[in-house]
Amino acid sequence: MISRSSELHSDVCPLRPLLILSTVILALFAGATASAVSVPETAYGHIAMTEQVAMVEEVQASPTTEAIVRNYFKDTPVLIEIARCESTFRHTLQDGSVLRGKVDQADTGVMQINKRYHQAAAAAMDLNLEDIYHNMAYARHLYETQGTQPWNASANCWNRNLAANF
Repeated sequence: MISRSSELHSDVCPLRPLLILSTVILALFAGATASAVSVPETAYGHIAMTEQVAMVEEVQASPTTEAIVRNYFKDTPVLIEIARCESTFRHTLQDGSVLRGKVDQADTGVMQINKRYHQAAAAAMDLNLEDIYHNMAYARHLYETQGTQPWNASANCWNRNLAANF
């Protein structure tokens, strides 16, 4: 008398050697393929990983707009306060576009230089008001030639803070 489990075992037995053999062949083939292909350290996976690390370091190393403004105008504190009041130390928006004025769209960048009145003079000086450093350079020019007059509209904000700091 054959038990039920013996019957199942005898049915599977003829296929079992084929399954084992095919598994061994597949394993040998996979192993041979993997060992035959060497991947240099400069393969794509390594390049992508290196680029990602470099980008993270670059973002961490870049100074904030506020730090750029404070460093650029360290000798002229009033221009730091004007930038804080005019743009809250922003030159670009999250989408990468240059900050424009709320009241007048011609006001541009961290120092809110009005392009309608100053674009031609800035261009004659080889300055692009869309660039943060050029925007600040033109602001310094305005300050040296006109004082704080170009930013009188926001004087209530920056004047008060300057008085409190002295």
